[in-house]
Amino acid sequence: MLENRTLQKLKDKKNLLAFSGGGDSTALFFLLIKNNIPFDIAIVDYGVREQSKEEVLYAKELAQTHNLKCHVFNAPKFVKNFEAKAREIRYSFFEELIKTHGYENLITAHHLGDRFEWMLMQFCKGAGCAEIAGMQVEQERGFYTLIRPLLHLDKKELLAYLHVNENKYFEDESNLNEDIKRNSFRHNYSAPLLEKYLLGIKKSFDYLDEDRDSLIEKLEIKTIGEFAYFENSQNPRTNIYTIDKYLKLKGYMLSAKEREILKSEKTAVVGRKFVVNQNSDFVFIAPFTDAVMSKEFKEEMRILKIEQKLRPYIYKNKELFVKIKELLSSV
Repeated sequence: MLENRTLQKLKDKKNLLAFSGGGDSTALFFLLIKNNIPFDIAIVDYGVREQSKEEVLYAKELAQTHNLKCHVFNAPKFVKNFEAKAREIRYSFFEELIKTHGYENLITAHHLGDRFEWMLMQFCKGAGCAEIAGMQVEQERGFYTLIRPLLHLDKKELLAYLHVNENKYFEDESNLNEDIKRNSFRHNYSAPLLEKYLLGIKKSFDYLDEDRDSLIEKLEIKTIGEFAYFENSQNPRTNIYTIDKYLKLKGYMLSAKEREILKSEKTAVVGRKFVVNQNSDFVFIAPFTDAVMSKEFKEEMRILKIEQKLRPYIYKNKELFVKIKELLSSV
């Protein structure tokens, strides 16, 4: 069921599987075992469902049975913006494990249904081809690669695999809550359409991937602390796509209005958190902050033609100041 090209990317690498005990990640667990892929597992207990304790125990049992490491994180209590906060906690945990243990790949169990839900949600908000293409099988994230081996498979295909092999898994009751936007799209739109047009939807995503690759140039994002930069492609669609990609890694989603602003404005503050500056040679992204700066620094920034809203963060980071001067003097 797993594609050979994906297996080759995982073979002989140090891999970490994001596990929950649900049908998706359990199916992926056993598919990785079947294909002799080396990996350890990581699971987060948010403490909001009684069943989550059983899911953690199941993760530990599977790890012990198959001689794997099982990393467990008990999340702190929180109520507001649960979906977004849970994702932030989850990926912070995974990335800390990756840094500490030297994992090369993070494997997640996102499947075709997840991708289709995302596509429909983006389409209804206002998005172009590159955005609605959504999730990719392989995505570089600086110090690791995120790999989604199940994007070509539907949920029903995964559950059928589990049932045939009599593998235990858990059903998360929160997935039935249609007050959550993602669940509403799944139950009312994506699931019925996948039931009826599965093969056509799979083929459409193949075409979307080809279109995105032809429309969007792949740019290397470099970072110095919380400061990011890449070379200006001179293609606004590519620049905005790359900006969006980086901000998603930082847990922020650009709105349709912010995308429009970035098309017409050289500099924009998004979400009151980030400054995005697109000059003729580079695109800079920095945390939005304040600072009392020296006259000498301000004058040097003026000579270098550094955007004013970027200056406070640069002022607070001497290493960054040196690097920015090197970059601008090289063009």
